[in-house]
Amino acid sequence: MRVNETPGNVRMIGGEMLLWSDADAATDWRGVGLELAGRLLPASGRVLLAGPHAAGLVAAVSDRAAHAAVLVRSHPDACALAGRHPSLTVHCGRLRALTEEEPYDLVLALDGLGRTHSAEEPAPSWQESFEALARLVPPGGRLVLAVPNDLGVDRFVEARPPDRQGADGDWEPRGFDPTHPCGPAALDAALAAAGLVAEGRYAAYPGRDAPRALLASELLAQELPEALTVPLAARGGDTMLVADPLRLTRLAFRHGLGEHLAPLWVAVATRPAAGLPADPLAGLLPAGLVEVGRVVHEVTATTTRRLPDGSPRPIPRGRVLEEVLVEACAREDVRSIRHLLARLADWVEDGGDAPADNLVWDGERFAAVTPLPAPTGPVAARVVLCRILWRFAVRLLAAGHHHPWPWPQAADELALTLCGMAGRPCGEDDLDQARKLDAELGEPAVPATAPAYRDLLAAHDRLSDRLTATLARVARLETKLSYRERELVRARAKLRRTQRKAAALRSSLGHRLSRRLARPRKAARRMLRLLSG
Repeated sequence: MRVNETPGNVRMIGGEMLLWSDADAATDWRGVGLELAGRLLPASGRVLLAGPHAAGLVAAVSDRAAHAAVLVRSHPDACALAGRHPSLTVHCGRLRALTEEEPYDLVLALDGLGRTHSAEEPAPSWQESFEALARLVPPGGRLVLAVPNDLGVDRFVEARPPDRQGADGDWEPRGFDPTHPCGPAALDAALAAAGLVAEGRYAAYPGRDAPRALLASELLAQELPEALTVPLAARGGDTMLVADPLRLTRLAFRHGLGEHLAPLWVAVATRPAAGLPADPLAGLLPAGLVEVGRVVHEVTATTTRRLPDGSPRPIPRGRVLEEVLVEACAREDVRSIRHLLARLADWVEDGGDAPADNLVWDGERFAAVTPLPAPTGPVAARVVLCRILWRFAVRLLAAGHHHPWPWPQAADELALTLCGMAGRPCGEDDLDQARKLDAELGEPAVPATAPAYRDLLAAHDRLSDRLTATLARVARLETKLSYRERELVRARAKLRRTQRKAAALRSSLGHRLSRRLARPRKAARRMLRLLSG
């Protein structure tokens, strides 16, 4: 699109990038981002979206705010937004070039500050961009800012971080800015230096590109149940992984590092206004938001509530069943596995249904972390149990965990073995129905992603051991074969010598005379036998 085709509600402020687009690179905020922004939108006021944002978030703000504006550096993105939302004011250019006579009551920067500068200028530091953004917040106004964590848990699991792949948008190296906040305390200090007071701070999970959970710092200071870590960890896209995100996230929360190792921090701050009544956010800011599927749940340390009008229900306590079984397999504790699987079979026969990675065990009872959709028709209990154990077998083998059964065993064979250990033997027909049920529920046992790097190393080690054992066996067989071949050569040589000796003996004079002399005796014996017979 040419500049002379720019819609009327687009304002060119300097630093426009005419042949660039950030539409596909913006942080993919969905349910939790919409819920948080919706609670902070003023009833009547001016709202600014600084930087590229997800289309759903822009539409929600444009529809609900009395006056909404957006700042993007991409000219094609600005024209597209202006065309979709005629009432939206679109500022096209870099952040530091934005000067507004009227301040904004709410400034949203949920994509961070990395995409608010232009390639036409030297990249400013995080502190310089933050100061430019903070100037847009008037006394009594609010700022919601997302800050990526360079030491987030997602950085530990990604073998090839996106910012190290040299994409077109990475014209400035990341991770070398000394002004970038290195922790929650540094973020609070930056807000205070700009004259802002932090009202809330959230840790976003499972990744910076697609956050699906927000947990307040006050909530993270408490001892949270492990059931919360299940929706907080997910393998992302087709990226190469170093470790299992679920286990790593669970360990981070268990050691009290959930906030420090969060992939993204989201700060809610206000600029105090002298002489103006305070606008408290008591009751507006949630303690936590978790998105499961397309449903958003508001969580506390003990309860969860489905939004918008669900009833609170307690969060189940205990350990995730999959982790308990993996630990028992690592210890080769077959007795504990058999006991636990028998209890699981009893629970399934009582009407329970949840995979092992979505089920917690407190030592006495099972509880599902998130409810599963009901199948289309009635399903036998043994098929449900077979599905749970088949799913566990697939995940166990895919992750390369140690277990006490023969390694060449496939997931189907292992699932049937586990069913037998549970005291509920299943056949091939039950296994086929279990696989169909798993496909019907739409939850694949192993996400369609690249395996983790550590899993590949474990598989490499296993294959190396098997290859070494096979080569040793081949060497032993070759040694035995060489010995047998030498023995065969010696036997053939001995046979030839014996044949030559026999041939020489048959051609000797004594052998011929003895044969001729033996003929009359043979004839006489035959005659005597005839006469006597």
